[in-house]
Amino acid sequence: MTGLKELGMKGLSMKIGTFAAALALFIASPGAADEAAWTLVIHGGAGDITRDQISAEKDALLRAGLQRALAAGGDVLERGGTAVEAVEAAVRILEDDPNFNAGRGAVLTENGTAELDASIMDGETRRAGAVTVVTTTRNPVSLARTIMAHGKQVMFAGPGADAQARRFGLEQVDPSYFITEEEKDWLRKHQKASGATAALDGMRKYGTVGAVARDQRGHLAAATSTGGRMGKPSGRVGDSPIIGAGTYADDRACAVSATGMGEYYIRSAAAHSICDRMRYLGEGPKVAADAVQAETAALGGTGGVIVVAPDGTPALSFNTNGMMRGVLRAGKTPEIALFGDE
Repeated sequence: MTGLKELGMKGLSMKIGTFAAALALFIASPGAADEAAWTLVIHGGAGDITRDQISAEKDALLRAGLQRALAAGGDVLERGGTAVEAVEAAVRILEDDPNFNAGRGAVLTENGTAELDASIMDGETRRAGAVTVVTTTRNPVSLARTIMAHGKQVMFAGPGADAQARRFGLEQVDPSYFITEEEKDWLRKHQKASGATAALDGMRKYGTVGAVARDQRGHLAAATSTGGRMGKPSGRVGDSPIIGAGTYADDRACAVSATGMGEYYIRSAAAHSICDRMRYLGEGPKVAADAVQAETAALGGTGGVIVVAPDGTPALSFNTNGMMRGVLRAGKTPEIALFGDE
């Protein structure tokens, strides 16, 4: 299998010939898939992630968290569970881990509060659920899945979203549950340095967490969850809960989860654009991801995406120093990396 370094290396869009395009389209079609295979790809955020910024202890904690997320989602897929179940299971692990920017340990708004966003999409039915500005629901990704499963609505916001969680019996917590001393310290440094454009020493949390999967029946799903950007204005919404921007899944094309500067991923409709390139141009997942990453970068955006094709082929693309990421395929050894040169 292609290694994480090759999968995630920064790239430019590539031109492919008619024959290669037709072949890629055939390979990516659900009918060509091996129904026994499954794939799970996860991310834990992209940004200025370098070895000199991360202590050995933090490195170990991040890798352990990614490993647990892969194990949780992989167990679902190995037992014959759905891609939707797998991405929810993986993302819940990362939401509960204070080392990632989602759920407990999420970055804080300018007011020192946690406002959480999440979304999920089923590639088989193209049903989706999304929530934004959640403040009391422990696992926003599970709320997004519940919304997807019940009723005609796709997105709920703020108190209305948390009310839906209570309606369906999802675990509620005091808003203080999400806030850690580490993130309060980062907010103080951020505000002292005069805002989001100021450079801060040491590692900061970037983007989101997310997962994409292909299950044994050949169906795809994607899920994304985030606390947003450090010091964001209260009520700010990025790409993570926007279907087609930070999250998209379609069995005819691919499943995508994005991480990074959300405003730019919204403007490029990044997740949907990758699927469109695969579906209509016949591009492979890496070629399509690199092309859309290049378009997003041209707008000024930095970050990354994870992708899985209908045949289970995984892809990664990011234009930052690093992206916390992992890949697990049926019968294979888990692959986990943090830095761009891994």
